[in-house]
Amino acid sequence: MTTRTRNILYGGTGLIVLFLIVSPKLSIFSGQDAPSPSSASTLDLRLPVSVRVVQPERVEEKIRSTGTVLANEEVALRSEIAGIIRQIHFKEGGRVRKGDLLVKIDDAELRAQLRKLESQERLAKEIETRRRTLYEGKLISAEEYDRAQLELASITADIALTRARIEKTEIRAPFDGMIGLRYVSEGSYVTSTTHIATLQNLSSVKIDFSIPERYVNQVRTGQKIQFRVTGVQGISSGEIYAVEPKIDPTTRTVLLRALSTNGDGTLLPGAFAEIDLVLRRIDDALMVPTEALVPQLNSQMVFCIQNGEAQPRTVATGIRTERLIQITSGLQPGDSVITSGILQLRPGTPVRPTQEAS
Repeated sequence: MTTRTRNILYGGTGLIVLFLIVSPKLSIFSGQDAPSPSSASTLDLRLPVSVRVVQPERVEEKIRSTGTVLANEEVALRSEIAGIIRQIHFKEGGRVRKGDLLVKIDDAELRAQLRKLESQERLAKEIETRRRTLYEGKLISAEEYDRAQLELASITADIALTRARIEKTEIRAPFDGMIGLRYVSEGSYVTSTTHIATLQNLSSVKIDFSIPERYVNQVRTGQKIQFRVTGVQGISSGEIYAVEPKIDPTTRTVLLRALSTNGDGTLLPGAFAEIDLVLRRIDDALMVPTEALVPQLNSQMVFCIQNGEAQPRTVATGIRTERLIQITSGLQPGDSVITSGILQLRPGTPVRPTQEAS
């Protein structure tokens, strides 16, 4: 091969290699324009993040507690005196009215004693009348007349005592309500410790619950509560009407009592209640997810998107919910707060929003 032929061959090969290198840049093998190197580089450097656009919203600061449902009124029926039950006038599980006779204890002995005292009273009155006449005629001394008066007064007092004892042989309903199971029968001998039955007023129910002592100054009578009871559908409401004026030194809690209507009778005493107590409501709170907050040495901050970059904002916080926290200063409605990739952010980091956080 001659020198000239060799040079031509090398030159042609060099042209082919140059053509293959340059052709992609000239878009010969593609009908589309190649992307700008600077544009592709910018997209690759922007950090994808989630954002939340803060807007005023209504927020409630709540305390969640547990408590117990109690009857509005409840009494264990017992006899004040010992004796044998002669009559039972109520049905188990039935309703009774205030003043209804429920149980009658045998009073035969007391009535016999009353008749004896009434006879003695009639005689004592006659004696007192005769002696008064004699005393007025100055035929007897004042001492004799006083003794007759004292005897009459003593018998009268015994009669009143016996009648009071007879009244106690009748056990009557102290209020309207529903009576439970009875634990005695006619003919049973009862004493003051014998539990006859339980009477409860369930037209309303009480809810006893406790809250931590730090909230005691934020609670007052008249505040509303909402509560749920196992086995009862829906949410019931009530109103606080009493606050224990003492902090339990063991649990550091304060006992509260609320009242709720129970017209349908679905709320039963002893039930476990889950309670929500609203301490305050804010109608225009700015809320952000708790994960958006970055703790600092003496403050807290969030990152907002400004001109496509992450910029820090020092903020002050307020109330918390399960997922959100109130920002009381440092943000304005409409600000876009970054909620993801917080650890990778630095002031001025280019960011690209990918989705809006709820």
